[in-house]
Amino acid sequence: MRAIRGIWRWRHNPLRRTTDLVEAWVALSALFLVLLAAPLVGAVVGAVAQSALQQAVRDQRDSRHEVTAVVVRRLGGSPFEADPDTGTGRDTRTRVFADWKAPDGTPAHGAVMSGLQTPHRGDRFSIWTDVHGRLVARPLDSATATTHAVLAGIGAAFAAAAFVEGGRRMILWRMVRRRYARWDQAWERVGPDWGRTGTGS
Repeated sequence: MRAIRGIWRWRHNPLRRTTDLVEAWVALSALFLVLLAAPLVGAVVGAVAQSALQQAVRDQRDSRHEVTAVVVRRLGGSPFEADPDTGTGRDTRTRVFADWKAPDGTPAHGAVMSGLQTPHRGDRFSIWTDVHGRLVARPLDSATATTHAVLAGIGAAFAAAAFVEGGRRMILWRMVRRRYARWDQAWERVGPDWGRTGTGS
């Protein structure tokens, strides 16, 4: 609103310079771009990210399978906290040697991380594998994918707003430099006669 009032006030002001009007229009344009274009960019980026991430969720659900593993023996090392990005923050993981069957029925075995605090031979727990029984990470959760998409949209909106503001500042910086250059030229013309009698000063 200040930019609009400024433009209206400067329209017929006898002290108005062309640069003043241009500066007001640049500020108004930047305001509209920040209020309209930045949210639009954020929405588009968020929608594209959501579509891509949800497709990744579907692909991972199709290619990754939850199977039951049986503890053969516990391996060395003390339990440690699970990755906060994949767990609840309270999950404890223990390294064990286990047997399991792939979705296609092929037997498999190897060292895996279990959610058992004190694993014993014969204990069962769930792991994720591909169709051939190779260990893979848990598939991406739909809600987590949506959260990432929202964050991407917000980040894109802020980046667009910062780009607009940077452009506005660059334009004003160039205008101020040009204005100072004109003042220097005017002082050079007036300077030698400044204060002398009969020179109109």
